[in-house]
Amino acid sequence: MTSATPRPKPPAVSVRHRPKARLIATDLDGTLLRDDKTVSDRTVAALAAAEEAGIEVFFVTGRPARWMDVVSDHVHGHGLAICGNGAAVVDLHGGADGHRFVKLRELRRAAALDVVHLLRAAAPGTSFAVERSGGLHHEPTYPPLHLEPGESVALAEKLLAEDSDVADQPILKVLAYHPELAPDDFLVVARAAVLDRAEITRSSPSALLEISGPGVSKASTLELCCAERGITPAEVVAFGDMPNDIEMLTWAGTSYAMGNAHPDVLAAASGCTVANNEDGVAVVIEQILSEQQGR
Repeated sequence: MTSATPRPKPPAVSVRHRPKARLIATDLDGTLLRDDKTVSDRTVAALAAAEEAGIEVFFVTGRPARWMDVVSDHVHGHGLAICGNGAAVVDLHGGADGHRFVKLRELRRAAALDVVHLLRAAAPGTSFAVERSGGLHHEPTYPPLHLEPGESVALAEKLLAEDSDVADQPILKVLAYHPELAPDDFLVVARAAVLDRAEITRSSPSALLEISGPGVSKASTLELCCAERGITPAEVVAFGDMPNDIEMLTWAGTSYAMGNAHPDVLAAASGCTVANNEDGVAVVIEQILSEQQGR
């Protein structure tokens, strides 16, 4: 996704000397996917070539598992994805109707309620949705920002109640929308109000915040997955375009902001590639493979 804020023109893609890449971690929307939500033939070929060369590919996204059909046909090897900004690790091998949760890092109900109350006070007019492992639930005033209707509609306090019909489904994140605040301003206000009770980020061009459990981010879940495989940060190459990618980009040994990235992402990444509509991820993967084959 893109931001309306003016951006500096990205430099030409370059690949500097680095340890051999063992894992590629890439965001989806605004990064791997083109604006029409497709994966280009060039990118499909680059992903397959990376896996064939022994480099694992992780899709790392804010999307819920049920929205991963856009890349389910392009998984190779382990077929794992990190969804919900780190709240879930999902096995995509079963296809769109067979995604299986491998790891869940939930937002506790009490913390979610605290966040709702704090944001109502700090930013009056905020409306909420609750993303659980089984689907989305939202308030009556929450706008239709997603690809599907809510499973249930009620005030956030009721959606988060202990006796809710879906109380047995882990909370993956809370979504907060403000109709008037600028997206980055809303993020600043929310972080100041919530402090360390939860992780707050954004990936939408609108004033929509994504709220996860304390310490839960794309970076922290990717770090757990890499540790299980004996992969160090120096062996990871990461790609992203929006603020919810920043922690991952700064954690990875090598990282690339897309040419269409938010200015804060351009500042955080160690490198820059061309825009998502120009196959910026594929451009870098091709260069990485060429470099490693030449060693």
